[in-house]
Amino acid sequence: MQRINVVGTSGSGKTTVARRIAEALRFPHVELDALHWEPGWEEAPIDVFRERVSESTRGSQWVVDGNYGKVRDIVWGRADTVVWLDYGFPRIFLRLLWRTLRRGVLRERLWNDNRESLTLALSKDSILLWAIKSYPKNKEEYPKWMSSLEYAHIRFLRQDSPRETEAWLKSLGSGSD
Repeated sequence: MQRINVVGTSGSGKTTVARRIAEALRFPHVELDALHWEPGWEEAPIDVFRERVSESTRGSQWVVDGNYGKVRDIVWGRADTVVWLDYGFPRIFLRLLWRTLRRGVLRERLWNDNRESLTLALSKDSILLWAIKSYPKNKEEYPKWMSSLEYAHIRFLRQDSPRETEAWLKSLGSGSD
């Protein structure tokens, strides 16, 4: 494992898991959200986003968190391992709800000085609605990609529970995977 992408529905813990992998392996951590979001929750132009991702994944060792379809060809074209956090929807949704409420109340700074708000959480652009829409799509699409010849070079690690993920993360510190 030299070039790892951690994927999953919003709220599954991608960033936390990716940080822990990067720390255990002493690899750079790349957060796709930080490359994608401009100030004021504006999306970076696609060519800018793709260039940022391309530049961030040029190295021989990295851990990327996120699953933006518009850069999958870059990330998965270079990745040797994809870790899919495939947890149950109630767990993910409750985590996401709690995180969104915490960030909204505390006005926590995110990428490029963006902040979640309770107003945004209740809007048509809500991360909560995004999770509701993307979860079934992920459950359908990831197994297809995992068996696709296009991604035959990738080792897929499907994590079904936080407990399984925790055990796997602990194994990284022992030198096994």
